[in-house]
Amino acid sequence: MADKIYYPNPEIAKNSYCGSMEQYRKMYEKSLSNPAEFWGEISKQFYWETPAKENSFFSYNFNLSKGDIFIKWMVGASTNISFNLLDKNVKSGNGDKIAFYWEGNDPDDYSRLTYRKLLEEVCRFANVLKSKGVKKGDRVAIYMPMILELPIAMLACTRIGAVHSVVFAGYSADSLAERILDSKAKVLITTDGVWRGEKLLLLKSICDDALKKVKKHGHVVECCIVVDHLKRLSNPHGNKNNGTESLNNDSTTNSLMSSWDDDRDVWWHDEMEDAESSCYPEWMSAEDPLFILYTSGSTGKPKGVLHTTAGYLIYAATTFKYVFDYHPGDVYWCTADVGWITGHTYVVYGPLANGATSVIFEGTPFYPDNDRYWSVIDKYKVTQFYTAPTALRSLMKFGDDLVKKHNLSTLKVLGSVGEPINSEAWLWFYNLVGRGKCSIADTFWQTETGGHVVTPLPGATPMKPGSATFPFFGVLPELLDEDGRLIEGEGEGYLVFRQPWPGMMRSLYGNHQRFQNTYFDRFHGYYCTGDGARRDADGYLWITGRIDDMLNVSGHLMSTAEVESVLTEHSGVAEAAVVSKSHPVKGQCLYCFITPNEGTQFDKKLQDELKKKVRERIGPFAQPDVIQHAPGLPKTRSGKIMRRVLRKIAAGDRNVGDISTLADESIVDLLFQLRPQV
Repeated sequence: MADKIYYPNPEIAKNSYCGSMEQYRKMYEKSLSNPAEFWGEISKQFYWETPAKENSFFSYNFNLSKGDIFIKWMVGASTNISFNLLDKNVKSGNGDKIAFYWEGNDPDDYSRLTYRKLLEEVCRFANVLKSKGVKKGDRVAIYMPMILELPIAMLACTRIGAVHSVVFAGYSADSLAERILDSKAKVLITTDGVWRGEKLLLLKSICDDALKKVKKHGHVVECCIVVDHLKRLSNPHGNKNNGTESLNNDSTTNSLMSSWDDDRDVWWHDEMEDAESSCYPEWMSAEDPLFILYTSGSTGKPKGVLHTTAGYLIYAATTFKYVFDYHPGDVYWCTADVGWITGHTYVVYGPLANGATSVIFEGTPFYPDNDRYWSVIDKYKVTQFYTAPTALRSLMKFGDDLVKKHNLSTLKVLGSVGEPINSEAWLWFYNLVGRGKCSIADTFWQTETGGHVVTPLPGATPMKPGSATFPFFGVLPELLDEDGRLIEGEGEGYLVFRQPWPGMMRSLYGNHQRFQNTYFDRFHGYYCTGDGARRDADGYLWITGRIDDMLNVSGHLMSTAEVESVLTEHSGVAEAAVVSKSHPVKGQCLYCFITPNEGTQFDKKLQDELKKKVRERIGPFAQPDVIQHAPGLPKTRSGKIMRRVLRKIAAGDRNVGDISTLADESIVDLLFQLRPQV
């Protein structure tokens, strides 16, 4: 593949924190050769109640044959994250600066929060938590939509040293119960409900079901704090009565709440009314737990990824600053839900650590119209926009006119996250949304890494569409073959990391053995990402997808992402998803799900063209065995394709497991109906 290189806009490079590849290489080399000095300098930007001990700033073991795995940064230091994110900004004169613009599901619902007001609200809620018996080390579960109370609740936990566990408010009661049980959460914070587009989700009812399940397993959540979100909203279908007319009558209110336990349930606003607006911070040791965030495990049981205080703060702040090149006066928008790691690091912690002004968005890209993203960028004059390739591919289907009708001239940096971005989507993002003037930060990272680990820098890195390019400071990636041998130069293999960076996970909550087995068993001396990658002749890294999404067809190792990228280059294809299917001769074969563009007929001619394209672009061994019509794909509400469901459909296995997090569960039955007899 001939990779065209796109150079950063000189105007961006001129004012960038890292304005050339020469500067990047110099900083990168220092971050590897002397990490204690490199990160020690950066740490001086923050307040430390107790400074780190210089002789033990950084230590780790990645090799199981040498004992238990451990990672430690800034041993001896103590600080408080909420103090650094809020008090420090207020004291430096940013008290009246907007921390968050909130944009509701309905365009007429919006508000804003300054740093000073955010500090007051965080302190109030910290005092509420203390009044409920929450203390340092206790776990607090948060099951909330994208509303301002969500970051307030998270930061209130950090204020008093409690460990928050945010659960995406699209998970089922079973999934929520499982996470509450694993973390042994003392308190649950939620809302009565939320509108997603035209769909009403009753979150308190889901919580009630979850808490019943938790109780059956012998754990009792002592308090459930409920935000009264629905009554303060505009009517989602256009009647401007702030929701009170329809939601305040008794019959409607009763239907919104499945039950109310007077001994356990309290309203957020009632508790906040008399709470003090100041709360002295709990000083936390560098390696004290900060939060638990659950991510999918190959065994089905979620893994509670544990992040700690000092290293995560430094890494979140530094990656945000350099990768988005945020400057005072910019307005940044990450579309991710805070229920995922992207929302933790790049909606809450990273932006606030840099005194940024951000947009928090409650809605969907398609409500009330398919140009919602572009209208929000136009409304708030967004300068950095960070979203997922899945969302972009969905929006591409509606053509260019919806983008062109809005003024997007304020944009400087565009970000991509969540999966490898195919070149067609990259070019659409670059040429149409960014008008050929914006840098694209195609970021690779995971819940486990805490922040970006492979990414371009907007003012420095020449970009190749679809490549995550080069490692961030302090990150040392390697490619290994099946037997753990190092791949030098060009090649494709398992993506691993040789040494830790400050924001890396420290363990799996309550299960250090599983942490060691999952990430360090396979290749001693390396952290294994579970992803494959390719390094090209110029040293650029291309993430090829999860190892379990890599196929070994007749001895040829290839990635599903690579095939998907070729399929979506066809003018008739809106979206493609590829999974492996067992094959009696080849071991595995490719099973492709194709969503055609509007007006394109899904027929044998299209299938033949796609097979030919894959043969030509990758090789005869890569030709798909099955191409299935997929009017839609099974996606979570955050837009992520649920590939395990596609693998089940490919295998003809109707035992698909929990699909409660899908935006549209009916798509699964439709795909089974359309499944060809193979």
